[in-house]
Amino acid sequence: MSNHSPAAGRSLLYLVVAGAAWGTAGAAASLLFLASDLGPLALTFWRCAGGLVVLLAVLAVRRPARAPRAARPSALSLISTGLMFTVFQAAYFGAVRETGLAVGTVITLGAGPVLIALGGRYWTGERLGRGGVAAVGGALAGLAVLVLGSGGGEVRPLGVGWALLSAAGYAAMTLRARWLGRRGAGGDPLVTTAWSVAVGAVCLLPIAALEGLLPHTAEPARVLGLLAYVAVVPTALAYALYFTGAAAVRAATVSVVMLIEPVSAAVIAVAVLGERLTGAVVLGTVLLLAAVGALITAEARGGAGGGPGDRPAREPQSALT
Repeated sequence: MSNHSPAAGRSLLYLVVAGAAWGTAGAAASLLFLASDLGPLALTFWRCAGGLVVLLAVLAVRRPARAPRAARPSALSLISTGLMFTVFQAAYFGAVRETGLAVGTVITLGAGPVLIALGGRYWTGERLGRGGVAAVGGALAGLAVLVLGSGGGEVRPLGVGWALLSAAGYAAMTLRARWLGRRGAGGDPLVTTAWSVAVGAVCLLPIAALEGLLPHTAEPARVLGLLAYVAVVPTALAYALYFTGAAAVRAATVSVVMLIEPVSAAVIAVAVLGERLTGAVVLGTVLLLAAVGALITAEARGGAGGGPGDRPAREPQSALT
């Protein structure tokens, strides 16, 4: 772990808060799709543009000491992270629209830990060990029970494709953050987040304009409020915390901790939207939280549920570019 990284416990707390904040994004997107004709690309553009405004305002007020040049990522590195972020976000909202929130969330978040575990083994030499593999399996089982337990999900091939593309972008972004963090080159998380949303806004503007940037709605105040919320909480705040934590915690552990997202979404659905508390919600939540808790405990002790075959991580063979 880099000397510039926060303590493991603080990094894990950042990831838990970020996951909880992310859990509100899908619900807000669904409400926006119901209240207007805004498409997923336009929504992602406004999420990025609004998040950038918030982050630039924070950076203008908070003037941190300049980091050593070796610890600052290059512009190309920041742009690469931004492109991964853009794919992750735009494809996820596309999956939500095409195949629904439940199925889109299960496929994106379910494929993410698998891709990250495989990528982490190759690029960073991080081995989960038997305990870690069991925790990931338990987390994925909990995710499936929690989100699909009601049987209301409808699988559509196009939506599945968007969800898998989103998972690939998420995995690449997580692995890259970890790869940079291990070298003390992750930089300022606020700057990384600002670059990511700026790249997203620039890339998405032309195609979002074709989709329709300005929503037609009978409830403009509600739509503006939801857009502002998506820009501030699950974007500016959550991603700054995510990039901070992901630099200091094993990549596969990050992916499982972030499964707090559907738990957060389920709590909101029951407590705020008045949905019924079913046995599937309770069971899935218990399985997920148990798996997340097991990995958090292992990470705080310096490993991810390792077994006798675990060894210190080797140097990665190449950068994720």
